[in-house]
Amino acid sequence: MTYEASETPVPSAVGTQTVPSGRRTHWNKVPEVTVYFWVIKVLCTTVGETAADLLDEKAGLGLTGVSVLMSALLAVVLVVQFRTSAYRAGVYWTAVALISVVGTLISDNLTDNMGVPLETTTTMFAIVLAVVFVVWYRRERTLSIHSIDTPSRESFYWLAVLFTFALGTAAGDLVSERMDLGYWLSAVLFGLAIAAVALAHFKLGLDAVWSFWIAYILTRPLGASIGDYLSQPTGDGGVGMGTVVTSALFLTVILGLVVYLSVTRKDVTQARQSARHAA
Repeated sequence: MTYEASETPVPSAVGTQTVPSGRRTHWNKVPEVTVYFWVIKVLCTTVGETAADLLDEKAGLGLTGVSVLMSALLAVVLVVQFRTSAYRAGVYWTAVALISVVGTLISDNLTDNMGVPLETTTTMFAIVLAVVFVVWYRRERTLSIHSIDTPSRESFYWLAVLFTFALGTAAGDLVSERMDLGYWLSAVLFGLAIAAVALAHFKLGLDAVWSFWIAYILTRPLGASIGDYLSQPTGDGGVGMGTVVTSALFLTVILGLVVYLSVTRKDVTQARQSARHAA
C-alpha cells in the first residue's frame, strides 16, 4: 500500500504555506511510503510487542526498569537520527523498532502497573495524538511526511509516531479483550480495517495524509496480534514459538530488508533522489 503523502492545506491557508523556523536539511529525513515501508513497519510493530514481553520476562528489571532502559536507548538513537542530514535506513528503522517497544511499554505501564482502564488510556492517547497533529499543522501548515526536512517537523513526526504506537497498543488490547477474538482473528480484523482505509484512499478519495496516519495506527495492533499468535503458547491460542524465537526471526528479516534498502536506496523519496542526481 503506497500513499502520496502530499501537502494538505486548509482553504484559508491556500497559497500561504509557512516556511518553518529552523535550518532545512534539503533532504527528507523519512523513507518513501512503499510496500517495503509497510512490511518493515509491521515487522517492527511485531518486535515491539514480543520484545517488550521478552524483556519484561527475562531481564529481571520489571516493567518500569525495562521502560527506563529502552527509553534511554531510544533517546540515544533519536539523537543520532536528528544529527543525520538525510534519511539513513539503518538509523531510521532502529529508531522505529525502539519507539515501538517504548510505545508498547508506556501503554502497558499505565494499564498493568497503574491500573488505568484501557478505555481511559485509549481515549487519552487519541487526544494526545490529536493535539500533536493540531499543533504540528498550525505551526508547519502541513502533516506531509514528504517534507520532514527541519528539526521542528522531525520532532512533531517522532512525537506522532510514538503516540500512534501507544494508541495502537491500547486500542488493540481493548478490542481484543472486549471482542475476545483470539490472536489470529484479531490480526484478520485489523488487516481488513487497513484494507478498508486503502480502498477509501484509492477509490473514494480519502485524503492521503489522513489515510497514511490511520493505517499507521492500525498496523500496531495488526503486528501485535501476529506477534502474540506466533509467540504465545498453544494453550493460549498461539503457535508456541516463544518470544525469543519470534523476536529473533522478525529482527533478522528487518535487518535483511534494511540492508537491502541501504544498498538499493529504493525507499529514498523520489523527488530528493532526482535532485541529488541532477546536482
